[in-house]
Amino acid sequence: MPTGVHLRDARRQLFDAAERVLLRDGPSGLTSRAVTDEAGCAKGVLHRHFTDFDAFLAELVLDRAAQLEAQAGALRESAGTGTVTGNLTGALTTLFGPVPTAIIPLINFRDELRARLRQARPGGGTAILAQVTTAVSAYLGDERDRGRIAADADIDSLTLSLVGGGHLLFSDREPGPPSTATVTRFVASVLTGVVQRRSI
Repeated sequence: MPTGVHLRDARRQLFDAAERVLLRDGPSGLTSRAVTDEAGCAKGVLHRHFTDFDAFLAELVLDRAAQLEAQAGALRESAGTGTVTGNLTGALTTLFGPVPTAIIPLINFRDELRARLRQARPGGGTAILAQVTTAVSAYLGDERDRGRIAADADIDSLTLSLVGGGHLLFSDREPGPPSTATVTRFVASVLTGVVQRRSI
């Protein structure tokens, strides 16, 4: 009986397969069988590398969350350059890309996964959203320090508005992601009154 192809880097290929299944079939379609079928390997391969399916999913989420940290770093490096609205528009479009946006409902869908993520790291139960929130808050703080955002701006409230509203904008991907113009209008409306005119 065939057992599928040999996986040179099993963890990476299983993660990539899970990502494809998640994007195509949503959280309810993401099963261990669907992942191994997508990867073209025997079901036992997944269980040789992970204690159970929720352990696999937790590692997948943490891996994808770690990738966002590099993108968050790029946002912080943009402070003081370009415009605040433009920087945040680009960052939200990247940080709420197809994979992060698909992972958020997966976390909400599985109680055991949230529990594993909380055990793995502080705030893990809101992984992805936590990374986006931290990135946006740090960037806004940097811009305030540079005088491009008003000194009395409420960074916490601005961050919640940008992350919460951004998530809503990108969460319904059936018709496709929002246009750059739509995201720009949203960011500009949140920042009204706090961004110095020359830095809009």
